[in-house]
Amino acid sequence: MNESQESMEETKDLGEQSLQTESEPQMSEVPDSVKGGETALKLAEAEKQVEYYKDILLRKVAEFDNFKKRMENDAGAALKYGKADIIQSLLPVIDDFERSLKLGKDRRESEAFSKGVELIYQKLMKFLTLQGVKEIESLGKEFDVHYHDALLQVPRSDVPPHIVIEVVEKGYSLDDRVLRHSKVVVSTTPAVNGPGGGSIQAIDPDAGTTKKLEN
Repeated sequence: MNESQESMEETKDLGEQSLQTESEPQMSEVPDSVKGGETALKLAEAEKQVEYYKDILLRKVAEFDNFKKRMENDAGAALKYGKADIIQSLLPVIDDFERSLKLGKDRRESEAFSKGVELIYQKLMKFLTLQGVKEIESLGKEFDVHYHDALLQVPRSDVPPHIVIEVVEKGYSLDDRVLRHSKVVVSTTPAVNGPGGGSIQAIDPDAGTTKKLEN
């Protein structure tokens, strides 16, 4: 092969390479500023999602904490007041004991019998006290619908109106809950003139806890 032929071949090869280069698409480079902007956008979106799920998690934790507290309170209340029905059923027994003690003293029963009944009564009351039962102090107190049932209103000039002057049946509470209202007689202001002045007024026992006492 002579030199002219070799030159022609080299020229041909260079031409083909040039055509291939021109036919191939040129990849444009993405500027760094654009890449940085996309990264910042993705990062901001990711941070929003993190805050969203973090808020959901905190809400669920708070809801569970409230649920736990409610369950603990309900369990405590059930334990605290679960005995209320049983103790409430014992209150008439206490009434019978007190009537027996009073009757024994009035009839001057044997001292041994009276002491025996009193001892049983004291043991029962001690047991109830340990359970959180307390007698509602009513005598001499101002009438309170939350603790008292007014059976009668009696005009009294020596006592201010709306004062409990007699306890017909004792009331009891269990911790902060009323087991039974005290049935009481309440003072009222005597009427100076007019029909029925100074008369005793009976009150419906069923409405005793809600009826407003009249002067």
